[in-house]
Amino acid sequence: EEIERETAYPDGKVEKVLKNGCHLIFFPNGTWKKVGSDGKTITITFFNGDVKQVMPDQTVIYYYADAKTTHTTYSDGLEVLQFSNGQIEKHYPDGKKEITFPDQTIKNLFTDGQEESIFPDGTIVRVQRDGSKTIEFNNGQRELHTSQFKRREYPDGTVKTVYVNGQQETKYGSGRVRVKDKDGNIIMDTKL
Repeated sequence: EEIERETAYPDGKVEKVLKNGCHLIFFPNGTWKKVGSDGKTITITFFNGDVKQVMPDQTVIYYYADAKTTHTTYSDGLEVLQFSNGQIEKHYPDGKKEITFPDQTIKNLFTDGQEESIFPDGTIVRVQRDGSKTIEFNNGQRELHTSQFKRREYPDGTVKTVYVNGQQETKYGSGRVRVKDKDGNIIMDTKL
């Protein structure tokens, strides 16, 4: 682009105004700033390789050169971080966070302390504030983990529960109930 005028300042800063209306400002430390002809699009390239862009809609895109990470802040408050390994984090204005990992697992962190992870195979894991966990498998099975027991529910109606003391209880869809002690010995079986 052709330069319309150039000004050198006593502090070492140099400003160039281009014929297309852009302003280029060069700082002594190697940082430079470009203000677009619209006066609203601003790009600052820092001496360390970081780049900050301010768009006309006030979206701010900051690229961290060393970490190869881009941090975009939208005018509505949404922040999106994109990492070099492919991980993407969305931080919503209400405090919710959504993380998409390189393997496409999605983890949602809610403001009330609950978490939800959705795995590529369709498995969903939900963790409550009290630490209890629900796992929904893509084959229709469901698991519940609490501080007192782990329970697996099968599509045929069978429910198997393992308690913290090691005791196991299996309730079959047919109504049969079998209980084993911690060593696996059957202590009750209601064969129907």
